[in-house]
Amino acid sequence: MQHSSKNILERLEGGEVVLGDGSYCATLEKRGYVKAGHYTPEASVENPEAVEALAYEYARAGADITQTFTYYSRDVGTPDDVNLTCGEINQGACNIAKKIAKEKGTIVAGGIVQTGVFSTKRDKKEVHEELREGLEVLIQNDIDLIIVEFFGNIIEMEWAIELALSYNKPVAATMCIGPKGDTDGVQPEECAVRMARAGAHIIGTNCKFDPFISLETMRRMKAGLDAENLHPYLMCQPLGFRTPDVNHFGGFHLPEFPFAMEPRQITRIEAAQFAREAYHLGIRVIGGCCGIESHHIRAMAEELAVERGGLPEGSRKSDHDLSTLKKKGDMGRDEFKMKGSKEYWQSLIPCTGRPLSSALNRTMNPEVVDRSVLN
Repeated sequence: MQHSSKNILERLEGGEVVLGDGSYCATLEKRGYVKAGHYTPEASVENPEAVEALAYEYARAGADITQTFTYYSRDVGTPDDVNLTCGEINQGACNIAKKIAKEKGTIVAGGIVQTGVFSTKRDKKEVHEELREGLEVLIQNDIDLIIVEFFGNIIEMEWAIELALSYNKPVAATMCIGPKGDTDGVQPEECAVRMARAGAHIIGTNCKFDPFISLETMRRMKAGLDAENLHPYLMCQPLGFRTPDVNHFGGFHLPEFPFAMEPRQITRIEAAQFAREAYHLGIRVIGGCCGIESHHIRAMAEELAVERGGLPEGSRKSDHDLSTLKKKGDMGRDEFKMKGSKEYWQSLIPCTGRPLSSALNRTMNPEVVDRSVLN
């Protein structure tokens, strides 16, 4: 669906539900364009066709936002055989995002993330200098939206919001926190209030935690905002992996990360359920982070088709109303029996197919694990 306005605030003020896109780092790592451990976006220059194809997938699936692939675009941290500068990587990412936006009418969003300097020295000036480096090319390319994302501490988030607002662009601010709060133990309610008072137009959470843990955090954020009579727009872009057993630091500390996360990936049914629950909570910018693929975005768009005024282009080949499965089941095909019912899919508890797989992770410390179950 094409929209006339590239201003996300105008769309939200008009009552629209805006869908974000999904995973870039995790998806492109699986496809062989990002190196695990580095997770840097040099593919925007080295393999632009791969990044463009993924961005196109998201837009076709219903995403209203195309985010520049600029996650860790600094001159440090890239693989040894990469000699690209931050500016070169960010420019490549902008070229791709703007190309998709021109064709699909999407909002171009550029993101900045938590800095390395904050963890060693909480110096506002140095944090701003590092963030400014990431923003420079994005602003030169006149992006439509700044997303201040993947911040684990509210102090650094407040500093980042201040800098982002200085560019006179709409600013969305999302923290990578769960129900236990930020790295200093500041609770979600207070984090939300402080983000709103810092001036962010849109606030919420992204990454590290699964959709339903993220919604729990968002409920607490909303409660804090309501108590202070603050009403910014809400945004949620969770992991696409189930993480009921994670600690304070989220899914990246699971034993399965990064090479065995697939059994934890959510289904498209769960993606649709997340979108519906997010909508009922009042969240109007809904998307995903690592592990959220294009079929998940399409499922969200299909779930909210009435609220969004129609289906996305990608639904042309999707049995979104289950009519094909119902027809096959009515013809007596056993493999499709009952599968033409939405209730069937919503009540299904998927299996992993691994008899020794546990529902929750177990540390491999022999003093904790009964190793007989592993034999």
